[in-house]
Amino acid sequence: MGENVKWERAGLVGAAIGVVAAGAAAGVAIERVTVGRGMRRRAQLALDAGGPYGTLRGEPGTVAAEDGTELYYEVEDVPPAVQDPPRRGWLRRRAGQESAARPLTVVFSHGYCLNQDSWHFQRAALRDTVRAVYWDQRSHGRSERGRDQRAGEPGSIDQLGRDLKAVLDAAVPEGPVVLVGHSMGGMTVMAFADQFPEYVAERVAGVAFLSTSAGKLAAVTLGLPAAGARAFRAVAPGLLRILGSQAELVERGRRATADLFAGIIKRYSFGSEPDPAVGRFAERLIESTPIDVVAEFYPAFTEHEKGEALAVLTGRPGLVLAGDKDLLTPSGHSTDIAEKLPDAELIIVEGAGHLVIMERPELVNAALAVLIEQAADAVSAPVPEGLRELATAGDA
Repeated sequence: MGENVKWERAGLVGAAIGVVAAGAAAGVAIERVTVGRGMRRRAQLALDAGGPYGTLRGEPGTVAAEDGTELYYEVEDVPPAVQDPPRRGWLRRRAGQESAARPLTVVFSHGYCLNQDSWHFQRAALRDTVRAVYWDQRSHGRSERGRDQRAGEPGSIDQLGRDLKAVLDAAVPEGPVVLVGHSMGGMTVMAFADQFPEYVAERVAGVAFLSTSAGKLAAVTLGLPAAGARAFRAVAPGLLRILGSQAELVERGRRATADLFAGIIKRYSFGSEPDPAVGRFAERLIESTPIDVVAEFYPAFTEHEKGEALAVLTGRPGLVLAGDKDLLTPSGHSTDIAEKLPDAELIIVEGAGHLVIMERPELVNAALAVLIEQAADAVSAPVPEGLRELATAGDA
């Protein structure tokens, strides 16, 4: 009995802290569960079956990061039959020479404690329209656990930026790219731009930052009173290290507190009442991240400061989008990013939370379609007709 209580307490703390940093947790009142656990499990299975989110797949590939970590990515190519025919005279200049225009590739970088399946709604909307690459960041999804991290090194946003470069070199060896990042994925894009400005100048045609931040994350209150937020920030790193060292115990506890975990995710992921199947989808994604992975990456966020790196991305089409109910990367952080990217469109989505890509997918998809079309025009790449239809389908 005592051991079970210990598991539940460890799981409760681990779930709360893990979800906070990833997109979901801390300081939420516990709602009493009135539905039996077996009945709830049957309901979860029904939701998973009714909304088969995260099931879309592309052509798989892997590439080794600098430390040997195998990074997993998938490519969605556009069938030749649905591509716009090349427009005669469409050329792009590069290094003072003219060369035939190449199609655009959109590369999606997901957030912390998520994986590439978090882009399900964007993937469904864009497939067969534009070439796209989706990848799992190290230690997430189908990518290998970071080898540096297994050796005791902490995770860092700069390392994620270099991981993105490895994926780009493998999956997009030529042609213009649009970089799209959500939450930690947006930070990854900033770190990439900071470290590889020459690549940005030559290849990056557009950029989108969704629910992300360029820094000052230590000041975010997470929706808590100021004193509570300070206390949480003070104890979180050390507590996470302890929990990460007891991963098996904590994971068993997380399973024992699954009902609470779902409530926490809802509170910190969405600004409105989500479709139950979408809420369950977010829960599945986040709960799949082991607590030791949560522990390895959490400190990187307070160290993340990439405001100056945004200058590398000026002069090209951009999109900065966030929900006004985001408790993890508040919309003011997106406003700060947009001020440094004068060519970017700023969209603050009323009533949406951190997972706006799932909560308001039609609006996000339409905004991305506009960006992709602008980026293609900027480099004289073919613009698929399907993008124009998608761009007018949102309710922005």
